[in-house]
Amino acid sequence: MSANQANLYKKSTQDAADHLVQPWPSAGSIGAESRGMLGSGEGVYVHDEKGRKLIDGPAGMWCTNVGHRNEILADALKEQAMELSYNSPWYTSNEPSAELARRIAEHAPGDLNHVFFTTGGSTAVESALRFAQFYNNVRGLEGKKKIICRDGGYHGSTYLSASLNGSQRSRNWMDFADDMMIRLSCPDPFRRPKDMSLEAFRDQLVAEFAEAVRVNGAENIAAFVGEPIMASGGVIIPPEGYFKAIRDICSANDILFIADEVVTAFGRLGHVFASEACFDVVPDIITFAKGVTSGYFPLGGMVVSDRLLSGLRASNHPEAMYAHGLTYSSHPIGCAVALKNLDILEDNLLEYAREITPYFHEKMKMLEELELVGEVRGMGLMACIECVADRESHNPIRLDTEVGVRIDRHCQELGLLVRPLVHMCVMSPPLVITRDQIDTMAGILHEGISRTMRDLRQEGIWQG
Repeated sequence: MSANQANLYKKSTQDAADHLVQPWPSAGSIGAESRGMLGSGEGVYVHDEKGRKLIDGPAGMWCTNVGHRNEILADALKEQAMELSYNSPWYTSNEPSAELARRIAEHAPGDLNHVFFTTGGSTAVESALRFAQFYNNVRGLEGKKKIICRDGGYHGSTYLSASLNGSQRSRNWMDFADDMMIRLSCPDPFRRPKDMSLEAFRDQLVAEFAEAVRVNGAENIAAFVGEPIMASGGVIIPPEGYFKAIRDICSANDILFIADEVVTAFGRLGHVFASEACFDVVPDIITFAKGVTSGYFPLGGMVVSDRLLSGLRASNHPEAMYAHGLTYSSHPIGCAVALKNLDILEDNLLEYAREITPYFHEKMKMLEELELVGEVRGMGLMACIECVADRESHNPIRLDTEVGVRIDRHCQELGLLVRPLVHMCVMSPPLVITRDQIDTMAGILHEGISRTMRDLRQEGIWQG
């Protein structure tokens, strides 16, 4: 790294500490914090302020699916900006958004044929929840407003979407629309009761859902919102048949099934959408973001069933307005980038992601030989390494400095960015990752966890 580049990094770090409010800050450092500075990226790699070349293990935030510095997407940004940089969606449209809506509808399951574009995942989920409210108001079901969600889920940072979140750490100091929410257990097989089979665990979860509908009354419940895989909750995959059973209960009780595919859509599980392809479910609404542009432009949206829109058009209230929209809905640049991104996925990247997945999990699963690791789980190009104090009780190790952060620091020294989540490490690399790069990633993780184990022993925190 040149001296000039080093000075630029130093200045940027100071500027951030002096002026930049970071996402999810603690009160003790809000507005006075600088986080690790990245300067460039290419393929599966990023370069940091220390000149290190790091594998981007989380693909940014589950999103850089086609990798960094993709010229096709970069050119699409420039070309569309020079053609039409913006139009107001209130009274005009643009060609990229119309074409993208059609192509997304072609990939969506069932009769999900209409797309509303937003600025990201939070606004996509917010839009779906507000649509559910609007839908029932127009039908004269003003009391049908409660939302079923689950512990461990993450759905966004806007008011309603954040109200769905099931992480206690994100709920301690913020306000939420809790009176609207019905919160159920986390469908985490790793933490099911000892000696309970997966089938029995699934049946228990389904029975809990059915009881919640009975107690609260289907006439008061608008929707169920769930991630096919709880991403930020630790890559939690529910037991087989769970979503199908939940879907059946929703259909029988006029409850909308909203699949939050902000993470799982656009290639993360090897398909454009995972609900039907991986879980045999056709939702009423699917929300998406992240991988739709591979993070090159902020874009999200929801895909809505024909049945729902037809019901609204046939209602007795043609004047009723879905009074919801965003200045950047259907942004022409974002949609143009998404079209090129979809071209890349359709060309061969979805197929490649499916082919490389078994090798990825084979290498990740080998980390279970380490005593600190309680379980490695995952699906598609998503994996979670969960650390435990002991394998018998599955108790997580919680420290003032979290275990995941310790592992991440060691891994960065060795050439890998990790997504630390308290006592877990999440991996979701760009879909373009090669076998050799997976080998390198697995080797660094093994060494990073081993170094963390030595640290914990030396500090007298954990002995294994």
